[in-house]
Amino acid sequence: MAAKLSGGGGGKYAIEQNSEINVTPFVDIMLVLLIIFMVAAPLATVSVVVKLPVAVAKPQENPPKPFFVSIQADSRVYIGDNEIQEGPDGVGTALLGLIGNKTPSDERIFIRSDQTTRYGDFMQVMNSLQDSGFYSVALVGEEQTTK
Repeated sequence: MAAKLSGGGGGKYAIEQNSEINVTPFVDIMLVLLIIFMVAAPLATVSVVVKLPVAVAKPQENPPKPFFVSIQADSRVYIGDNEIQEGPDGVGTALLGLIGNKTPSDERIFIRSDQTTRYGDFMQVMNSLQDSGFYSVALVGEEQTTK
């Protein structure tokens, strides 16, 4: 006695063709990529709240690993998300510790400052950067929206 494996005619080893696509591996890969992007996206942003003034200059490309210095209205200074305890005068030395053995003049520093920041605090940060050898400084502003 022989068992029949498939419908219709044919020999005892005839198997029907399956024309359906298995989407389970595709869905698995997409979910893994979604999780990776959900974890990586917050790491690429600066979370220090600063009300930036409007800028009309064309945006420039960011370097591979930018250093953002944020100055809040109450004179607190941050590099990335970390507050500098020494205040505006300690920014240059803190950045020297972060860049390692690279040359300070090769690094581009982005300064984000609140609209109501005192000019003296801003100049202290600029002087500290120049004293430490950081001469390539960019100022970050909000993009102007059309009305």
